[in-house]
This record gives sequence, C-alpha cells and structure tokens, in this order.
Amino acid sequence: MPKLISTSNLPDPDLAYAAIIEAHRGLTDEESQELNARLVLILANHIGSEKVLAEALELARRGLRAPQKQ
Repeated sequence: MPKLISTSNLPDPDLAYAAIIEAHRGLTDEESQELNARLVLILANHIGSEKVLAEALELARRGLRAPQKQ
C-alpha cells in the first residue's frame, strides 16, 4: 500500500499554491467551500487508497487549531 508523501513533491509549489488561490478568485465563501469540497473528493478518488486518505486527513487535522468547545 502506498504511503502518504508529506514532503514537497511538486516541481513548483508556489505555482500550485497560486493556482489554488486563483481558482477561488471571485467566488463567494459558500462557492469557495464547495470548490474545496469538490477538489478534496476528486483528489481522494485519484489517490484511491483509504489508508493514504486517512493518513492525509490526520495530517491535515493536526494542523488545525484546537476545536472550539460547544
């Protein structure tokens, strides 16, 4: 089973970041959230591994602030 690559793996990470930001230009907050959700689902499908996806989700959650208590 493939392991998540968590080091920079893009030839030009700044260009990739700029493309993501540009894709959100002119969108409402709701549209931007929908774009993010669609992108996540498309990339999760491309990954094709629940194990790698779970590892990516854990890594992403670790980068968030502590959840707010309700």
